[in-house]
Amino acid sequence: MEDNCCKGEPKTKIIVVQDSKYEYVGVIPELYLVTKEKVELERQKHGSQERVPGGITPFLWAQSLYIICCLLRYRFLTPAEIDPLSRRLTLTERSPPCEVQVVILAETMDVQVELRDNEIDVQLLGEVDPVFCIQPAQTFARILSRIGASEKLNLTGRPTDRDIGLLSTSKLYHLGDKFVIFTPQFMDRRRSHLMYDIRILMDEWTSELHYIYNEWNSTGISGRPLVVLVVSKNMLETDSTTTLAPSLLNRRHKSTVLGTIKKIKNGYIGGARVVMKNISDFFRTTSVSKLEFHDGNIEEFFISETLPRSLLQDVATAATPDVGGPRSATLRRADSIRDRWSRQFNAVHRASMRHRSIVLDSNDSDLAQLRLVYAKKTNNPDVLSPVGEGIETSNKPKDLISAVKLSEHLHTSNSSSSMSSSDSISKFDRAQLEDMSTEDLIDMLLESTILDEQATIIHFLWMKVGPNFDTKLNSVNGVTVRVLMEEIYVKACESRDWSWVRLTGGLLNKQLDELAKAVTHLLVRQKQITVGMPTKSEEAITCPKTKEELKDIFGRAYSDDPNSFTLAQEIIVSLGSLVRTDPQLFVEMFRLRIGLIIQIIASELARIRKLSATEASQRLLAISPYEVKCMLFSLLSGRLLEDITSGEETAAGKEIHTGMGSFRKQIEERKSLRKSVAGANLQQEEIDDLLDGDDVEEGFQFGIWLRHRRIDGALNRVPPDFYSNLWDSVRLFPHGLAINRMILQRHLTQEMTRREIKFALEVEQVLNQISEPEYREIVVEVLTLMNKLEELLMTKPRIPTDQPFEVDIVVYRANELFVEHNKRLETVVLECCGSGKVCDSARSICKHFYDTAPAGEFGTSHYIIKALMDIFAPL
Repeated sequence: MEDNCCKGEPKTKIIVVQDSKYEYVGVIPELYLVTKEKVELERQKHGSQERVPGGITPFLWAQSLYIICCLLRYRFLTPAEIDPLSRRLTLTERSPPCEVQVVILAETMDVQVELRDNEIDVQLLGEVDPVFCIQPAQTFARILSRIGASEKLNLTGRPTDRDIGLLSTSKLYHLGDKFVIFTPQFMDRRRSHLMYDIRILMDEWTSELHYIYNEWNSTGISGRPLVVLVVSKNMLETDSTTTLAPSLLNRRHKSTVLGTIKKIKNGYIGGARVVMKNISDFFRTTSVSKLEFHDGNIEEFFISETLPRSLLQDVATAATPDVGGPRSATLRRADSIRDRWSRQFNAVHRASMRHRSIVLDSNDSDLAQLRLVYAKKTNNPDVLSPVGEGIETSNKPKDLISAVKLSEHLHTSNSSSSMSSSDSISKFDRAQLEDMSTEDLIDMLLESTILDEQATIIHFLWMKVGPNFDTKLNSVNGVTVRVLMEEIYVKACESRDWSWVRLTGGLLNKQLDELAKAVTHLLVRQKQITVGMPTKSEEAITCPKTKEELKDIFGRAYSDDPNSFTLAQEIIVSLGSLVRTDPQLFVEMFRLRIGLIIQIIASELARIRKLSATEASQRLLAISPYEVKCMLFSLLSGRLLEDITSGEETAAGKEIHTGMGSFRKQIEERKSLRKSVAGANLQQEEIDDLLDGDDVEEGFQFGIWLRHRRIDGALNRVPPDFYSNLWDSVRLFPHGLAINRMILQRHLTQEMTRREIKFALEVEQVLNQISEPEYREIVVEVLTLMNKLEELLMTKPRIPTDQPFEVDIVVYRANELFVEHNKRLETVVLECCGSGKVCDSARSICKHFYDTAPAGEFGTSHYIIKALMDIFAPL
């Protein structure tokens, strides 16, 4: 019946039951019957006998379909409205993708001039025909909240915090005597600080235009889509905290934005066909929808400004630096409080810097040092200190102020500086900080116009008096520390000072709007997530969560680490994006440990830049979200990060090839070098320095496999068919396998099949108790080879029958065999374990064993197989 209504065919005859209770509509029964005496006649000729109503009357499901059919018949509904995906149409009836109409608008005159200088002619917001009203997506959300709202029925309407679909904002809406155009929701930067990163924003432009291009025709809507994109001045400015030359990055940002717009102008971007003109040129071809409300005016929902402009009038962006000079040289010293409050500010700054880094795993000394490959070349590597008791990190914060009038309380100059702890010359004095009055701090705040100084003072006020303290700044009541921190957060976003963005976002419990979607994208692809520090506060996310549930989980996992609170969200959002575009990167990975991933990235930064632990964590917090995503992609694709931030390249990865030939060559070169210096009259320290110097020259070959194991261990990556092969191995042991004092019971193989996801998760739960990623990977290698026991021994192995078998014994035995063999070869092992010293590495395993390739004559598999044969060979 419904199918006929959609196809416009003659109406189907329906037997409707008339009921006095339902005066205006017929009643549909549950089923239609053929009476008992007419069954034989019906069998002889199907459809010849009359049907009579039977069963429940009215039957709710059938009645609902009948009402829909009536609405379709009398043209109150169209088929496209109940079938937005056009599944009623065959493939041959669907039209090819249509061009996406794009309008680029300049927010200010300066932006318009900049674009015209690059042969891109666009209109200003104020130059748009008055008949068109441009509004952000949040205005559309407020308008839609009126739809379905009814006080009599106690219906609140559409929730305002629900996302506005991209296809919904790609139409022209007729409201009263105006045509309203809504900008895409991803253009609203207040929803996520990621959109302040120009390269991420441009990627979003490309992907969303491609999505509209592919999906528009499936909606069955007449007309073409219209997308309005606004270019602000901030998009053409440089980051305030960049490791590159400001002039270089400024050109790069401009080229990124201008390059994207030029692709749109040329008619092709990211696989989508687009056309770029002014709004008035698209009026006749654009899809138009009409919205009507019985109670009249809806202009009360409109924002007075046509768009959310630059969120800050006195924006704390980096000033244009002098050519060839550092960015800090452009600061106006008259605006700085360092000269007038030198002693007090230095103390405040040092207190703030103690909490502007990542909290590491205090239970693992190797992790605490970020496993620096060049740690022995550092005299006194810094150790990160945990967040002090002075910071208030509430797991159940009060409602945050959703919007503040920025630049109302603080005046920030166009100079922004992100100062390092080395700038502070006075020694940290806790008593001095405690004695410093709040009035002095507020006076310092009033005198400062530099963002970093303002942020440092407000951060210290947050630690000292709490977020709800009323500062009465400028004699205005209600200016609490939280309000000022909100203002600093937005100013830091505008100036792209990512270290302050992450710290203030964590203190304010800011949650990225994309987080819940990213978690769902990972979970539906069977990739679980853990957040928090391993062995301390790690918490697993195994099912989709609401925004409130995710905020509670992150609050518990990072209660004492506001920086990681924000950084972990960025990493999850990046992983959610990569798992959609490059799912092959996540093969054989069931659980992603965000805490370990953060520490591995920091470790790689420390190795690349030769930084201390504190400097590496601060550098990680200062890099842009796009660079974090590039680093994640490199790690997931099996490449090692190299320092390529100089020149025109970005923070991506560089693949380094290695093999047993390189290792053999290094052994021979070191033996030759050791013999040549043996006869010389040199002290042992000089010999070690000479050998270390050789390490530096050939360092690109040493340390590669150690880093590979750390990366794969942090990502929980395992070989193909690992879990199914381990299932076979566990069945061989009556009492199961003991890994890191955790037992993988044999009865699991009786309850679960070889390829069951539940068994893989049980294995991951045991392996995740290992906090050292490189040791975890060695254990994975041992478990992989244990599946080949019978093939290796050529006989039945000697299996223990009275207790679980400890896998760790195999690892330590293989390490002993490795050290003994390399002592005879006089390799680098003589510098550590071979000379009786204990290696400063995970579980006291030789660091060179971790740094050995899996296969080959000198590979770890060679020694693991020998260890397995020693342990399991029959007596």
